[in-house]
Amino acid sequence: MNIENIRQVYLIGIGGIGMSALARYFRHFGCLVGGYDRTETELTRQLVAEGIPVSYTDDFSLVNDAFREAGDHTLIIYTPAVPSELGLIDQFQQRGHLLFKRSQVLGLISQNRFAIAVAGTHGKTTTSSLIAHVLTDSGYGCSAFLGGISTNYHTNVLFSDNNVIVLEADEYDRSFLTLFPDIAVVTSADADHLDIYGDKDQLQESFQLFLDQLHADGKRIVKAGLPFAADIFYSAGGVADAYADRIHIVAGEFYFDYVWDGGRMDDVHLGVPGNHNVENATAAITVARLLGITEAKIRRALASFSGVKRRFEYVVKSEKAIYIDDYAHHPAELKACFAAVRALYPDKHLTVVFQPHLYSRTRDFADEFAAVLSTVDTLLLMEIYPARELPIKGVDSSMLLGKINIADKHLCSADEVKAFVKAHRPELVVTVGAGNVDLLVEPLKTILSHA
Repeated sequence: MNIENIRQVYLIGIGGIGMSALARYFRHFGCLVGGYDRTETELTRQLVAEGIPVSYTDDFSLVNDAFREAGDHTLIIYTPAVPSELGLIDQFQQRGHLLFKRSQVLGLISQNRFAIAVAGTHGKTTTSSLIAHVLTDSGYGCSAFLGGISTNYHTNVLFSDNNVIVLEADEYDRSFLTLFPDIAVVTSADADHLDIYGDKDQLQESFQLFLDQLHADGKRIVKAGLPFAADIFYSAGGVADAYADRIHIVAGEFYFDYVWDGGRMDDVHLGVPGNHNVENATAAITVARLLGITEAKIRRALASFSGVKRRFEYVVKSEKAIYIDDYAHHPAELKACFAAVRALYPDKHLTVVFQPHLYSRTRDFADEFAAVLSTVDTLLLMEIYPARELPIKGVDSSMLLGKINIADKHLCSADEVKAFVKAHRPELVVTVGAGNVDLLVEPLKTILSHA
C-alpha cells in the first residue's frame, strides 16, 4: 500500500477518536472520505459538518460507489472495536478489498517521518498532547494523531510542513507494534486489556517489543520503576535521570521544578492540575530538550497547555459548584484523578459518578476498583458499559457496589444521577468513565450552573 496514491478512504468505525483523526487527515489532503459507525455522536456530527458523510446503518447499498471497487487508490480502514461479522466488512472483502486496521495505517503514514510515539496503559493521551503542544507552540512544529480532543486546538489531529509526527501508541490489540519510532515514551504498563493479553506479563512483553522497534539511533524515555531498559528514566517526586521536584500549588495552579543531570528549571507552571500531569509534563519536557527547544519556549507552552477533553476537564467552576469530567476507567487512573481533586479541594465533599467500562475489566480489577471508590464521600455507580463485550455471569455493578466500603453509595441510572444532583446540589462532582457517561455532562452542567 502506497499511502501517497490514495484518493478514496472509507472508515468502518469512523466515530472512534483514532479513526476520526484518520478521517480528518485524509480529508485534509484532498481525499474523498466517508464512513460508518453504529451510533451518531457529537464527534460524528462534527465530521459531517466538515464534509465527511457518515452512515449509521450496516447496509452496503448506502456506501458511495467511489468506495466500492477495489483498487490502488481506495483504502478501507476498520477498527478492531467493530464486530468482525459486520456486513460492511464482509461486502468489502467480497469485492477484493484488503482491509487495514487503524494502527497499520498510522504505521504507513509515519514510516518515513521522525516519529515520536507515546505508549502507556494510562497517561499517553495527555503526554502526547503535551508534546504536540510544546512542539507547536514553540514553533518547532509537528503533525500529530492524538487520542483525545486537544482543548488548545479543538481537534485530535495536527498538521505541519516539517517531517516530525507525534503519535499516541495504543497497546490495545497490540496496535503499537505497527510503529517504528525515533523517540519512544512509555508512561505506564499496569495490567489492563487482560481480555487481549491474558496476564500482566504478556502485556509487558508487548511493551518491550514496542521499545525494541525503536530506530537504531533513537531514544527510549521510560517512567522510572517500569521493567524496561531506557536511555532516560523520568519520574515525578522521585530521583531519576529527569524528574519533577518540589511540586506545589499556588492559587489553585500546579508548579514544579524540572531536574536533570547538570541542570534544573525552577517553578515551571503547568496549565493543568494533578501530580500525574506533572509526571506527564516531565516526559514532555524531556522530549523537548532532546529536540533542542529552549527553556523559555518550553515554559510558555506548559503554562498555556489547557488539556484534553475529558481529561480532568472543568465543566463548572463557580463559588457554588465545581464539576470535573474525566475519562479515567482503570483503578490507577481513578486514584490519580481523585488525588488531584483532593489536592485542589481538600475541604469539599466529593461526589463521584462512575460508569465501569467492560465486564472483563470490572471482573479483573473488582477489588482495586472497590478500594479506590471507597475513598470518595458519595458514590453514584452506574451499570457497566459493555462496549465490545457480551455480559459475564455474576459481573455487574451490584457486585462491585457490594465491595465498596462507604455508607453513601447508590446504584443509579443516568436519569437517577440527574435527579440526585438536582435534589442534593453537591458542591464537588466528578464524572468518570470511558463509556457513554459523557452524555451526562451537558445535563449536569445545566443543573449545577443554576445551583
